Amino acid sequence: MNKTRLFKKSLLAVTITTATLASQQALAAGFQLNAQSATGIGRAFAGDAVIADNASVMARNPAAMALFDETSLSLGFESITSMIEVKDAKYTSVPVTATGTPVGAVKQVNADYDDAGDTSIAPNIHLIVPVNDKFAWGINAYTNFGTKTEFSDSYAAGEYAGLTDVKSVNFGLAGSYRLNEQWSFGAGLDLIYGQGKLERALTGGPELLDVDADGWAVGFNLGTVYELNENNRFGLAYHYSPELEAKGDTTYGGAKLNSDTIYMPLPDILEFSGYHRIQDTKFAVHYSVQWIGWESFDVLESKKAGDLNDYNWQDGMHYAIGGTYYLNQDWTLRAGYMYDTSAQDDTRSISVPDSDRQWFSTGFTYHLTEKSNIDFGFTYLMGKEVDVKETKALPTPTPGVYLATQVEGTTTADAILVGLQYSRTF
Repeated sequence: MNKTRLFKKSLLAVTITTATLASQQALAAGFQLNAQSATGIGRAFAGDAVIADNASVMARNPAAMALFDETSLSLGFESITSMIEVKDAKYTSVPVTATGTPVGAVKQVNADYDDAGDTSIAPNIHLIVPVNDKFAWGINAYTNFGTKTEFSDSYAAGEYAGLTDVKSVNFGLAGSYRLNEQWSFGAGLDLIYGQGKLERALTGGPELLDVDADGWAVGFNLGTVYELNENNRFGLAYHYSPELEAKGDTTYGGAKLNSDTIYMPLPDILEFSGYHRIQDTKFAVHYSVQWIGWESFDVLESKKAGDLNDYNWQDGMHYAIGGTYYLNQDWTLRAGYMYDTSAQDDTRSISVPDSDRQWFSTGFTYHLTEKSNIDFGFTYLMGKEVDVKETKALPTPTPGVYLATQVEGTTTADAILVGLQYSRTF
């Protein structure tokens, strides 16, 4: 395979992989941002697979629908503001032969960038309908991901940065069954739609890549709830994530490639949650531990080109703890903390930085009436600084000569999540 062909494949792999990891924020890592509910944002999603204080719980655990004795509706939105910085960065380029021998001067320039993030809005709606004291069903729709990273056209390392704009929506249908006073079970289907646009170009030079792709996939989820009593319960939920097939046109170096299919394996999720209302008090404590099987993302495959690239991702974990204070009939206050581990290991990217991160969350519920309320949630997500080093070999107009480039620096990725939600029972 010649180097031009190799470059086409590896650049496509890098950008599509970035989109894949980013698009599954409801799953985990790769720049994960949850957005199922404002209530969850207000407690760092601690205990969210079992608390069941509104209909959004069905997104985390379908068995929790059995805890409702009235029809429940929740709808709202989250704003996600990402703040991405590249600092102490250098961009190096040098023309080389096919054997790597330099045939020109080495150029090195500053590659710092203050803020490549953006703000996106992620809406959601959840409906739970109890049929009787045994059965309940529910439907929902929420935006798995709605964020964008964009570097200016003048950024020195344009082939590593550019535009990454990815969105995904989950449409869910679920049912639950109460076996007895202690045990409930649930299951559901997830129809996932993903869309991504990616652009890469040499600074002041030709467009290297323009991808506009979308696709559908079907997954499922299972869950159970065990109730010790009305104040103490546990939840366990499993989400099966399918292989998503994204189809679209790719433009490379001014040439439009025929439509292709990219096969992208996604991680499964296992979550355990607990909720405990302290007897004779207004306070409750809740927690969650979540495992995300990112190790399954081992290779990116194209229908026409075969294996595009191999990756060495690692499984991720979430550890969350929170507290709720039932102040009075009108106000409920909450807070939470989460530690979220990175999916990326040795391979890192400046376009969508990933790292271990901490969530600091707070929120409240205001009860408008006995059957309706408004939720507000706020989270500051703080990522660690990570060192990034990427290299490429780009074709040039001169036969047998390639442009060897490298960007090296430190990235940080923080975010602010704000959620607002209206809920009512019927």
